[in-house]
Amino acid sequence: MAKDPKFTTAEIAKIGWYTARMAKRGIAGENVHIGDLTRKVDRIIDGAREREAQQAAEQAAAEKAALKARAKNIRK
Repeated sequence: MAKDPKFTTAEIAKIGWYTARMAKRGIAGENVHIGDLTRKVDRIIDGAREREAQQAAEQAAAEKAALKARAKNIRK
């Protein structure tokens, strides 16, 4: 399994809420469907991974721009 990303407070709260709902349905019996809640949790995790990747790309672009600006200032 891939490493889980760092979650925001809202994402942690949503995952906790859905996990509690899954547990409540689990108490109801083995034949109760929890696939919808599992998909919601998976969607939150995928969104967090995408957010982390986007932030990493933005940070890399900012570092590259900063290096370029420093190099330009050194030449002056």
